[in-house]
Amino acid sequence: MSGLQCLAQEKIWFDKSKYDEAERRYYEGLNGITHSPQEREASAILQDIAIARQNIQKSLAGNASSGAGDQSELVSRIKSLELDNKNLHKVVNDLRSMLSKLESRMAVLEKTPVSTAAPVTKAAPVQKVKVEEDEDDDIDLFGSDEDDEEAERIKAQRVKEYTERKAKKPALIAKSSILLDVKPWDDETDMAKMEECVRSVQMDGLVWGASKLVPVGYGIKKLQIQCVVEDDKVGTDMLEEEITQFEDYVQSVDVAAFNKI
Repeated sequence: MSGLQCLAQEKIWFDKSKYDEAERRYYEGLNGITHSPQEREASAILQDIAIARQNIQKSLAGNASSGAGDQSELVSRIKSLELDNKNLHKVVNDLRSMLSKLESRMAVLEKTPVSTAAPVTKAAPVQKVKVEEDEDDDIDLFGSDEDDEEAERIKAQRVKEYTERKAKKPALIAKSSILLDVKPWDDETDMAKMEECVRSVQMDGLVWGASKLVPVGYGIKKLQIQCVVEDDKVGTDMLEEEITQFEDYVQSVDVAAFNKI
């Protein structure tokens, strides 16, 4: 038992001074004795001390009760742990017994010799099938000239049809998608006029697409324009040469992207 519990169970008369003071005042009042302000203040201090003692006694009692509650909780937890430990011991014992039984069975199986072997099935003999040749088949080993001429005619007809179909089939045209960067001389260049000049370049196998102005710096913008060309008819060098002819607007032409279609 802790010291707090001992103090909580002690029967101490903390209010004795209070009763003594009250008794003194009673007899002084009967004898007609008046109290000075100093004595009144002293009596008030004594009352405060008595109240403080009562509060201390209550707090000690509360600590004792809380300590008892903690001990009861600790005891319950210990009991639950003991129960879990007992269950674990039981499980371990069961596993040990099962393992021992398994080991004994394995030992018996190892000692027992194999008495019967698995029967080997014999493959059935393959029966040879005799193919009889009919010697009396009517086979014409020497074809006539008419048959040869007909075969040649059919062959020539098929070659002619294949050639016609191949000629009618359209040839695959290789195309490329090109993205050009057309740069002006300065920020005072008329970009709309420059785009008009670029689009004025017309060739067989050239189709112009979308365009936009991309900022470069210091207020200067470049024209980025898309086009689709046929590889056999139009090349990048040809495009650059045609566009750079507009020297009043175009400073340089670069290929930003080149993709096969």
